[in-house]
Amino acid sequence: MGNVLNQNIEQISREKGIEPSVIHEALENAMVAAAKKFFKEEEDLQARYDTETGTIDVFAIKKIVEDVADENTEMSLAEALEIDGSFEIDDYIEIPKPTTELGRIAAQTAKQVITQKVREAEREIIFAEYSAQIGQLVNAIVRRVEGREIILDIGRTEAILPFSEQCREEIYNMGDRIRAVIIKVHRLTRGPQIVVSRSDPSLLIRLFEMEIPEVYDATVTIKNAVREGGERAKVSVASNDDSVDPVGACVGMKGSRINAVIRELRGEKIDIIQYSDDITEYTVNALNPAKIARVLISDPVNKVLEVVVPEDQLSLAIGKKGQNVRLGSKLLGWEINITSEAEKKIEILDQIDQMAAPTSSLSTLEGVGAKTQSRLTEAGIESIQELSSKSVEELTSIPGIGQKTAEKLVALAQAEFPAAIEEKAEEASPEDVDLNPTEPESEEVETE
Repeated sequence: MGNVLNQNIEQISREKGIEPSVIHEALENAMVAAAKKFFKEEEDLQARYDTETGTIDVFAIKKIVEDVADENTEMSLAEALEIDGSFEIDDYIEIPKPTTELGRIAAQTAKQVITQKVREAEREIIFAEYSAQIGQLVNAIVRRVEGREIILDIGRTEAILPFSEQCREEIYNMGDRIRAVIIKVHRLTRGPQIVVSRSDPSLLIRLFEMEIPEVYDATVTIKNAVREGGERAKVSVASNDDSVDPVGACVGMKGSRINAVIRELRGEKIDIIQYSDDITEYTVNALNPAKIARVLISDPVNKVLEVVVPEDQLSLAIGKKGQNVRLGSKLLGWEINITSEAEKKIEILDQIDQMAAPTSSLSTLEGVGAKTQSRLTEAGIESIQELSSKSVEELTSIPGIGQKTAEKLVALAQAEFPAAIEEKAEEASPEDVDLNPTEPESEEVETE
């Protein structure tokens, strides 16, 4: 009988991939449960499986004490010495229980406990196995559709393909064979839940390793990969061998290698980018196929780039709904701001004007008192430059400033900024200039 039990345990162990010790423990627990049901006592029952004989012994554990308070868990020293003279206080003694009387109850209980233990052990094995495979590729068969989620058969168990991890425009039918990458493994009460993805960049990397020998043997290294699943992807590659062109190796003869990846991803466009340590060169490559005029590093700390492109390349650089620049930014790890050459010229001219325009305070203008400065400031004129751009008529419209004061202010300001005089001369007509003013002066220019 013992040999038959040992053989059954070995068979279950091989079929389920479970250690025999797990089944031994399940048998011991089953016998203890059956004994408690049969004897209906409060004793501390335990069981031990003998691997040599294939038998299970059930016994009650009692503590040896001087005075017995609980007969179910304690035994007096006098009684223990009758069994074995070597016992002492605080020792534990095993009292054998008859297992032949357990019969059918033991068999049923053992079956239930073993089934449960085997199922738990299988779940733990599956969890451990697939937890170690996160980021790896699996071949799957579509089994069924549950709402917006796809249930896949991946071999030993099922996996879930959530809607958020599906590629746009992809349609899955029962029986379809697809490849996916494991991204998560959850431990649930009903068993491990394996989550796979068709849109994760790691799927693209695994496919490159399968289809491109140079990537598999690390001659060509994938530096980074970004995707918008089902639409477009960018992969930056570098060669560890000067004689190997990384982009050419990935594309293959007439595109044979990359086309195999594109077919698996059901037509997703893939840009293969030459990696460079020079961020400027890397940016030019990343924004392919657009032609780039200039790359400026706006903020090296926060990693912000400004890319200048010809006017006819602006829409191509940005891409459909901003896709090209968005993927390029993810690939580089830098924020990219794209502007046209025309916009950049306007911006530079504005900056030059601002730099060329002095902002001297009115207080530095000799011959102008504090009251006059206050009136000018209230009118929104705060610098000599702004004053030089005003006409006499504009200044006389300010309360408290008369004709002579206005003429003197204009003369003083334009003496500081001669360019403003030329500009006014070009803009003014002969009628604008009054050579013989006859209006009485309302106030004198205040001096300090």
